[in-house]
Amino acid sequence: MNALYVAAAAEAQNPLVPHLDELIIGLIAFAIVFGFLAKKLLPNINKVLDERREAIEGGIEKAEEAKTEAQSVLEQYKAQLAEARHEAARLRQEATEQGATIIQEMKAEGQRQREEIVAAGHAQIEADRKAAASALRRDVGKLATDLAGKLVGESLEDSARQSRTIDRFLDELEDGASKAEAAR
Repeated sequence: MNALYVAAAAEAQNPLVPHLDELIIGLIAFAIVFGFLAKKLLPNINKVLDERREAIEGGIEKAEEAKTEAQSVLEQYKAQLAEARHEAARLRQEATEQGATIIQEMKAEGQRQREEIVAAGHAQIEADRKAAASALRRDVGKLATDLAGKLVGESLEDSARQSRTIDRFLDELEDGASKAEAAR
C-alpha cells in the first residue's frame, strides 16, 4: 500500500512546483548554457553592436562633413553667381554706353555728311546758276543784238560793242529787279 500511497501523494502535489532534483538539474543546465553564451556568443554580439554603433557614428560624422562641404560649395556657388551677375550688369552697362557713343558718333557722322551734301548741293546750284546766267546772258545778248539790229537797221556784229551793250542792258534789268524786290 505504501507504493500506492506515494503514487497518490505524487498526484496530489502541485504541478506548477517542480521537484527539487529537477530544479537543481535545470539550474545547472541554465548555468552551463549561460556560461557558454557569456564566453562565446556575447563577445561576438557586443563586437557586432560596437561595429554597428561605430558605423552609425561614422556615417553621421560623414553626413555632417558632407553637409558642411555641401554648404561650403553652395556658398561658393552663390558667390560665383553673384559675381557673374555683377559682371553681366557691368557688361550690359558698358554695352549701353558703347551703344550710346556709337549712336552719337553715327548722328555726328550723318550730320557731317548731310552738311557736306548740302554744301555740295549749294555749290552745284551756284555753279549751275552761274552757268545758266552766263548762258542766259549770251542767249539774251545775242537775241537783244539781233533785235536791236533789226530795230536800228544796222548790224551790231562788233563783239566788244555788243558785249558792252548787253552788259549795260542786263545790269539795268538786275537793278530794276532788285528795286522791285526791295519795294515788296
